Amino acid sequence: MNKPRRTTALLIALSAAAALPAALVAQEKPAAPAPAADKPAAPKPPARPARPAPPARNTTVQAKELADGEVPPADANGNFIVAPTRKKAPEMSPQDGVPKGKTFTFEMTSENSKFYPGIAREPGTFGTVDPSNPAKLDVPTSHPKPWKRTVTVYVPAQYKKGTAAPFLVTADGDRSPFQALDNLIHQKRVPVQVAIAIANGGGDAQGSQRGLEYDTMSPKYAEWVEAEVLPLVEKTADVTLTKDPNGRATMGCSSGGSCAFIMAWYRPDLYRRVLTTSGTFVNQQWPWNPETPGGAWDLHRTLVPKSEKKPLRIWMQVSDGDLLNPNVMRDDMHDWVKANDLMATALAAKGYDYQYVFTRNSRHCDGPVKQQLLPTALEYVWKGYPIDK
Repeated sequence: MNKPRRTTALLIALSAAAALPAALVAQEKPAAPAPAADKPAAPKPPARPARPAPPARNTTVQAKELADGEVPPADANGNFIVAPTRKKAPEMSPQDGVPKGKTFTFEMTSENSKFYPGIAREPGTFGTVDPSNPAKLDVPTSHPKPWKRTVTVYVPAQYKKGTAAPFLVTADGDRSPFQALDNLIHQKRVPVQVAIAIANGGGDAQGSQRGLEYDTMSPKYAEWVEAEVLPLVEKTADVTLTKDPNGRATMGCSSGGSCAFIMAWYRPDLYRRVLTTSGTFVNQQWPWNPETPGGAWDLHRTLVPKSEKKPLRIWMQVSDGDLLNPNVMRDDMHDWVKANDLMATALAAKGYDYQYVFTRNSRHCDGPVKQQLLPTALEYVWKGYPIDK
């Protein structure tokens, strides 16, 4: 077999270079082999553009605008606008001389659940809008999948074993109230209470376990907590939890916020105190239900206006830069600011005890907003419940 011309030329060049100084010979390098031409490299897919930040909006409800740095009073109903500057509340940090509560943790799995066997949506997929119904999303990529989650229980230092304690249930495993409760309980601004931070089952929105738990318009999640979570809380943390619905509160952000409201709305015999931030009172229920075709949007559209007033006390917050149409649905039911404004309007019309806070210079589930407002929000939610009970 004959050698290629390139090799022959290279040998001649190297022979000629033998008479050159070593330093120059060292600079001679054979040419790199040409890349194969029969299979060109596949082009990289274009990068998915980042979703633009939602524009800042104004609230449409009549509200009292507070001075910069001021927060709404813990005993006032109605609508308030909080100025742009964020100042962390002192109750969100450890204080000298304040007893610190204990925490207990346990794990839950779907194999032990009679309520939620577990689902998940394939990564990178979302869903397809029903061409005959823009308010309905089909998610064919959702499939069974087991879940595992952690539950963290806060027990204040002042809790007396054997007494029936009021308690707060938080969504998404939110432990932010723990520090605030240390200080608020010590200051006798809220009752001595247990807090239960329940992690979600995974994923987000339609077709996910989290979405199924939080966005479904039914009492199922509240009943799951009652049947499968609270008994484990009492056993693990060695506490007794009250059966009095006035001594039970729910809290959450985003879909966790809508979940907190839904728990109390469908089961006011179990929960009567609600705290929400950036509540997802929008059309995100899946599977679609003709009884509530707008999902949580129907809370302010039909359910609250057309139902008898329920014995609920509600604290709500939304940000001026909160979410706006974050998915493929264009049904005019995916503006978080508008949804929370409509919730406040519906609650006011029915005479509910509620406080609604619109915050400037903030975004969805804004951390600095929670650091500023959570202590007074907790104090508002627990108004009327005996501190020494």
